[in-house]
Amino acid sequence: MATTHIQDGAVQEAERTRIRRPPLYKVLLLNDDFTPMDFVVTVLQKYFGMNRERATQVMLQVHQEGMGMCGVFTKDIASTKVEQVISYARQHQHPLACVMEENE
Repeated sequence: MATTHIQDGAVQEAERTRIRRPPLYKVLLLNDDFTPMDFVVTVLQKYFGMNRERATQVMLQVHQEGMGMCGVFTKDIASTKVEQVISYARQHQHPLACVMEENE
């Protein structure tokens, strides 16, 4: 965005300010052999706002491919979601792993 200033009858244009978007991070769930599939679906609905159908698709991806993407967020939001999911899983005595990685 450039701003124009008039000073002593001459028009001066300020340098353009370039605003970079913050880096984004993927939040991923990792497969394990102990966390029930229904619990994973609940986590996806509760913390990522997915409907049951979409949550089931992601849960199956986690189960079949070893990981599934829950969403892409700014660093602070991604970090908070990872902490919330891990805390919720531990409260329910499940070893569900949730990680974040920079989105390329």
